[in-house]
Amino acid sequence: MSKVPMTVRGHELLQAELKKLKGVERPKVIRSIAEARAHGDLKENAEYHAAKDEQGFIEARIKELEGKLSHVHVIDVTEIDARGKIIFGSTVELIDDHTGKEITYKIVGEDEADIKNGLISFTSPIARALISKNEGDVIEFQAPDGERCYEVIEVRYE
Repeated sequence: MSKVPMTVRGHELLQAELKKLKGVERPKVIRSIAEARAHGDLKENAEYHAAKDEQGFIEARIKELEGKLSHVHVIDVTEIDARGKIIFGSTVELIDDHTGKEITYKIVGEDEADIKNGLISFTSPIARALISKNEGDVIEFQAPDGERCYEVIEVRYE
C-alpha cells in the first residue's frame, strides 16, 4: 500500500485517539466484561453482550488506526519552502467571485477532512484546483453544484 499524506495535527489526533483506545477504553471494557461475567448466566446477560459489542468496536477501531498510521506520510508544511505556492497543508484564504464571501480552507489528508471546520481533502475538486496556485490567482473548477470561481487572497503555512 502506498503512503497516505497527513498533516502533523492529523497525525497527532490519530495517535491520541489510538492511545486513548488502548490505554483507557480497552481496559474499561475488559473490566465491564469481567463484571458482567460475575453476574452469572451469560446467555441472558444484556450487560455482557453490550460490553462484548463495545469491545468489538474498540478492537476494530484500534486495528483501523494502526493500519492508517502504518501507511501515513506526515507532511509538516512549516518545513517546506513552497515559495508562496499552495501545497498540501496550506491554509488558503479565498474570495468567492460570485458572492464576494471570504472563505478559509486548509488542505489536508482524506482522514482529516471536515468541511464544517474548513478542512478540505487534497482530493476534493477545489483542493485539486488550488494546488500549485499563488496569491492573486483566480481558479475555476467544477463543484457538485456547478462551476465555481475563487480568487486566492492569502496563502499561509501553519
